[in-house]
Amino acid sequence: MFKVQELREIIKLVDASSIEEFVYENDGAKIKLKKSNSGVTEVVLPKKEEVAPVVHQAVVEQPVAQPALQPVQVATTEEAPKSTTTNDALLHKITSPMVGTFYQAPSPDAPAYVKVGDKVSDESIVCIVEAMKLFNEIEAEIKGEIVEILVKDGQLVEYGQPLFLVRPE
Repeated sequence: MFKVQELREIIKLVDASSIEEFVYENDGAKIKLKKSNSGVTEVVLPKKEEVAPVVHQAVVEQPVAQPALQPVQVATTEEAPKSTTTNDALLHKITSPMVGTFYQAPSPDAPAYVKVGDKVSDESIVCIVEAMKLFNEIEAEIKGEIVEILVKDGQLVEYGQPLFLVRPE
């Protein structure tokens, strides 16, 4: 099967040449490119042994006066996680100052330092990050209200990773 980078290179080469139609087969996979006024059509066919055929087709629309190809965008099915907050630009992020394990409470049987909706001051302890058996208390460093807790209790966190979103007062 062809790699995306290989396909892009082939498209660029065909576009730069005076060839009107290009067909290439390799290990049972086939690519056919055809120039036209409306764009380039790309068809890739799988090997014959596969049960369910997969056909990828991309049409790149172009103005008639400009015969050059536009870059092909590959769509993905994964979506970026959406935040539940309405305006992240106004919120302050409390980030982890180190790599370690995030804990919401000083001990497993104790209540969490903060929860969503709690008011904090700049010296309020919001969590603990454990690194190499040292338990480091993390302060809010801002006065405001906890809007969202971005990590789960016991989760490993990275340096600079956002832990909380705070609406400043």
